[in-house]
Amino acid sequence: MLDKLIIEFDKGLRTIAAEARSGRVHPDQSIAEAPLESDQKRQIASLMRINHCGEVCAQALYNGQSLTSRNPEIVAALKQASQEETEHLAWCERRINEVGGHKSLLNPLWYAGSFTLGALAGAAGDKWNLGFLAETEKQVGKHLQSHLELLPENDSKSRAIIEQMSKDEASHAEAAIKHGAAELPKPIKLAMGLVSKLMTTTTYHI
Repeated sequence: MLDKLIIEFDKGLRTIAAEARSGRVHPDQSIAEAPLESDQKRQIASLMRINHCGEVCAQALYNGQSLTSRNPEIVAALKQASQEETEHLAWCERRINEVGGHKSLLNPLWYAGSFTLGALAGAAGDKWNLGFLAETEKQVGKHLQSHLELLPENDSKSRAIIEQMSKDEASHAEAAIKHGAAELPKPIKLAMGLVSKLMTTTTYHI
């Protein structure tokens, strides 16, 4: 277990501090940059910062869940989802840099909290572990869809990134349900929504 914790600590440092890399071509790779006003760039940077922070949290959740899960098949599914979330990190980070923004200064805090929640979910048992994963992805999907409405109409680059992320998140949720995810109790869903609201509100500015 000590070795696993050291490995997870290293993963956390890499997620927070290292430059993420994508195995897939960035969704906006072939899309030209549109003329953007300074206030539009600030809006894009804030939205993509939220999305980037969401992917940091997702990485932490998956790593925590895989640490305590005892089912090899579920661990493999979590690792696959985690790999795609790493690609999302890379896409968001590059877009943030392109519009002159910065990543959230609160990422270490959100990573630590999300990792702890993931570890608790994994220890609760497979069906609850998967249920937590599925609900997380559903809520992330809703945030991504709302961001599509808030982006400047001519920002096709950010739109392409968010649309692909949304597809991937839906796929993760479907995989969790397929593997036997349980429906989480309503109070837990509400609590997750409140935490998510806190994260998005603070990360928009910090």
